[in-house]
Amino acid sequence: MSRPRRYYDEGTDIWPSLPLNEWQDSYSTLHMWTQIAGKIKLALAPMVNHWWQVALYVTTRGLTTAPIPYGQRTFQMDFDFTIHELRITTADGEVRSVALAPRSVADFYQEVMSTQSSLRDGGAHLDYAGGGGGPNPLRSGHGSRLLRS
Repeated sequence: MSRPRRYYDEGTDIWPSLPLNEWQDSYSTLHMWTQIAGKIKLALAPMVNHWWQVALYVTTRGLTTAPIPYGQRTFQMDFDFTIHELRITTADGEVRSVALAPRSVADFYQEVMSTQSSLRDGGAHLDYAGGGGGPNPLRSGHGSRLLRS
């Protein structure tokens, strides 16, 4: 019987090569998209020491915010990298999705906020306040970067 392959074994090719220079624009865009989800969670989730309430968690298909309280309701946002969509799901079964397709960060933000607002009871009405020490990609030329497919 052969030994099972583990991702950390030397000489394995389980993980694909990801040279940063070949996907830098996608990396930067995805980083900003996940920050949008994080800002929503930051605005709505109760504070936990070391900002742990804002973390995104790895799933079998991508990343999740985990449940976020909103008034009497709860929702979560899941980045599904297998089918290329951001899914917003409420605890009572409503589901909305936003395509993870080539577009600017500003366009993605507008669609996420519009989609979330379409949820019963209006969703969370938030305004991106910037922060993080860098330029606000929703109010400057940085918002025009596109994700490459």
